[in-house]
This record gives sequence, structure tokens and C-alpha cells, in this order.
Amino acid sequence: MQVHVLGDRSRLTPGGRAAVERVERETAGGDKLSLNLCISYSSAARSRGGAPARGRGAARTKQLEDIDEEALRAKLYTAPWGDPDLLIRTSGEQRLSNFLLWQLAYTELYITPVLWPDFNRRTLRDAILDYQRRDRRFGKVTAS
Repeated sequence: MQVHVLGDRSRLTPGGRAAVERVERETAGGDKLSLNLCISYSSAARSRGGAPARGRGAARTKQLEDIDEEALRAKLYTAPWGDPDLLIRTSGEQRLSNFLLWQLAYTELYITPVLWPDFNRRTLRDAILDYQRRDRRFGKVTAS
């Protein structure tokens, strides 16, 4: 597994940044799974900082209506990977909180009352087992 930490790292303490860099370096060779941890991440901030800049640059060579979904998607933090299969929402909150708004259209959500500092292997296992029981349809309706 390869671990990626996405978001504004400048808000982390120096020790936190060092830990992030260490875990990314130590898992760099993983090629089976990607675990993306989003820390201090905001979809709106990323969109303001990335997608509009792409739009302005593209506007010089293309008409604004020629900028497509893929051009915008390429500017997201998550661009190197596909959309998430599972989003684990800690703290029991029933909202996305401005988080991965573009990428979550067909992502399965798992909401747990466990707070992030208390999240552990058992909580992760419970989320994965719940996910495995789901019938993923990606927006398709099954015949009744």
C-alpha cells in the first residue's frame, strides 16, 4: 500500500510534516492500494487554487466552453488516482464538510461516531466489512 497525504501541509507542526514525509517515503513502493489521508483539505480552497488557474491559462488558447471535466479533474489533489471507493467519516457528522466534493459522486460513505484520535484498526476493519457487503451500482438503477 502507498500512503499519500493531501491538503495544506503548512498548517501541520514541523513534527507532523516530518511524520507525513516519513510515511509517504516508507510506503512509496506500494502498488496494490492507495490510502489517501486528507489533512486540512478543502474542496473549495483547492478549486479556487487549482481549477480556476487552469481555466485562466486555458482561456488564452481555448474558449472557456472548451475546458472540459478532465481539464478540471487534472488540477485536483487527487488527480493521480481514481475517485475514492470508500469515504470514512469520523465523529458521526452526517455531512461532507466541503470535502472531496467533485470526487465523491459514486463513493460509498461510512459514518462512524468514533472521533479521529480514537480511530483504530478495529474501526477500520468495521468500515471495510460494511463496505464489502454493499452492492455498488455507480448510479445505475437495478431492475425490480
